[in-house]
Amino acid sequence: MAVQRGPKRRAIIQRESASDRLYLIVIYVWLAFVLVIVGYPLVYVLSASFSSANAVIQNQVWLWPVHLTLLGYKAVFRYHEIWTGFLNSIIYTVGATILGVSLTIMMGYPLSRKHFYGRKIWVWLLLIALIFPAGIIPLYLLVRDLGMMNTRWSIIVPVALSPFAVIVARTFFQSTISDELQEAASMDGAGDIRFLWQIVLPMSTPIIAVLVLWSVVGTWNSYFNALLFLNSQSLYPLQLVMDNLLILVNVSSSGMGMGGTLTGQQQQLFEDMATLLQYSLIVISTVPVLFIYPLAQRYFTKGIMIGSLKE
Repeated sequence: MAVQRGPKRRAIIQRESASDRLYLIVIYVWLAFVLVIVGYPLVYVLSASFSSANAVIQNQVWLWPVHLTLLGYKAVFRYHEIWTGFLNSIIYTVGATILGVSLTIMMGYPLSRKHFYGRKIWVWLLLIALIFPAGIIPLYLLVRDLGMMNTRWSIIVPVALSPFAVIVARTFFQSTISDELQEAASMDGAGDIRFLWQIVLPMSTPIIAVLVLWSVVGTWNSYFNALLFLNSQSLYPLQLVMDNLLILVNVSSSGMGMGGTLTGQQQQLFEDMATLLQYSLIVISTVPVLFIYPLAQRYFTKGIMIGSLKE
């Protein structure tokens, strides 16, 4: 087969290079646009949390803090329940993540093995649970009948196992852990538990990172289950504590919390404090999650791509 040489071949290469450069330019422009759309709200909230309330209300804050102040953060951390909420959210997040990842692996790995008896039935049951969730009332009745109302278990257990996460983990194991590898390990005398602990888990870092990230973000940002199952404020997670704090400040700023006897200056002070608290609370609740994602990002893309492939 003859290979094209000379000016004609150079022209083809130049045309391909020009089209590649144009493609890259379009991609970079689009990514820059997405970065601005996603990143600017975060920058604005961070800047507004360090700015004075008047500057925020008058739309003077665009990119950098205006009239730098820490008043919002001082007010937030002076509120004792914030620290309790932080501790509770950490407990709920760590507990739900450890329990959820463990259960997902213990269910997803057996379902990925062809010799597991009845695996197709279990997969269909998972799909039915994924498509037709039970709903709030059955969940509430189940938690109540199990005696977990107003306990930490009512926040950790209901969110521990996700059918979608099990299906993704199963697909990852099925695509990554071959039957030949398991047969070779069994010939060397490794049982199922040893094979899972010494071979499968070290090879499953990407999917474990995905499961951890999903569980951490979902549990940390959750507040609805706390509204349903918790009555004691000492058990409230951070999200619910912040919501109650904002309601308290807004009620006080309207004068209802003090019998409607606020003067104009006092009401303006409460409104300014409510504005600062909104942005400060957003930053406080978001920063922990923002620090976790970069640590798992190198595994996240690989894990989610492999785990989402069809058989």
